[in-house]
Amino acid sequence: MSADAPRHRLAKWIAQSGYCSRRAAERLISAGQVHCNGRAALHTDLVNHNDDILINNLPLPDQPPRQYWLYHKPVGIDCNNRPDDPASLYQLLKTLPERVFAVGRLDKDSCGLLLLTNDGELSQQLMHPDFYHEKTYLVETDKAISEAFITAMASGVSWQLGNKQYQSRPCKVSGNSQHQFTITLTQGLHRQIRYMCKTLGYRVMALKRIRLHNLCLGQLTVGELRQLTSAELTQLQALSALPQPETQTQCQAVHQ
Repeated sequence: MSADAPRHRLAKWIAQSGYCSRRAAERLISAGQVHCNGRAALHTDLVNHNDDILINNLPLPDQPPRQYWLYHKPVGIDCNNRPDDPASLYQLLKTLPERVFAVGRLDKDSCGLLLLTNDGELSQQLMHPDFYHEKTYLVETDKAISEAFITAMASGVSWQLGNKQYQSRPCKVSGNSQHQFTITLTQGLHRQIRYMCKTLGYRVMALKRIRLHNLCLGQLTVGELRQLTSAELTQLQALSALPQPETQTQCQAVHQ
């Protein structure tokens, strides 16, 4: 490796290795768990392949080839990583050429689009709520959808679990049929859509994610896996580097 190879901030370099996210890397550096060229690492360190980086006294693995896959997760697959669980996403991940992880989660009872990658920094940009990246879902309910329900969902819903209060951001919601609607979120709270519906007196019968930012489920069949196209990847990386201000997220409600 040439001595004049491009250098990157240490936390970014660790994230690009797939070891962890950029923010997690920053925490490791702050905790003194990272050493660079024989000394305690600094957040301002600029590094490349020529530098000796240790995390908890173990060498940072060489950066593997970047992998980007779209997967149509079936209902019944759990997004945990347990080798002894036959329903775990691990059973699929172990068959891929490089170690990857899911960007975000889908409940076991939900299906649809999952992005699988070993790009820790991209994952952080896509999933952190400060970037306001959109995720779109098709949702089927147990009873007929009303205008009031659509308006309430789009305006934002609050609910409580134990001692903790949750609040959804304003979002885009449109009715598709008597029992189905489409919702686009810019956050990813635990079982968010299900709790939003429950708060308003509805039960989710089926939930499918059909879009993550510029990536669409399209004709990908249940259980199918494919690599991102070069155009998808180029657009994804460009858009994920541009956080959207909160003022651009508006409440939109349409009922058909």
